[in-house]
Amino acid sequence: MIDSETGMISREALAPAAALFRSLADPVRLSIVQRLARGEARVVDLTRELALPQSTVSKHLACLRDCRLVDYRAEGRQSFYFIATPELLDLLRSAEALLAATDQAVALCPTYGTACAGSRPAEAPAVGEGTAG
Repeated sequence: MIDSETGMISREALAPAAALFRSLADPVRLSIVQRLARGEARVVDLTRELALPQSTVSKHLACLRDCRLVDYRAEGRQSFYFIATPELLDLLRSAEALLAATDQAVALCPTYGTACAGSRPAEAPAVGEGTAG
């Protein structure tokens, strides 16, 4: 909904987008999504490749499923997780392009950044690339 006085979208209308970005803001969830961008995987695969406890992977997969960002298919007693919609991959590619265009300056942000002031952020792997972990 657009505010007639300011011409801006209301905070209530922006809430779903903010929730989407919060759902991807956790490094574990983002690493799971990046791994699933390469193809489907079982919890045991994610646990091994990301070097995380099974309970951690399962908890974050549940969150991503609740957000309908990932889904799974059952095959016998196994569940294979995958990216639920290709638009998520488009979003990740756009984020990578934005990081490249800004020279990853967000890493230096005093509120959200992870790098120390004056240092250069490490290059992030592209969607579907990089090493597990």
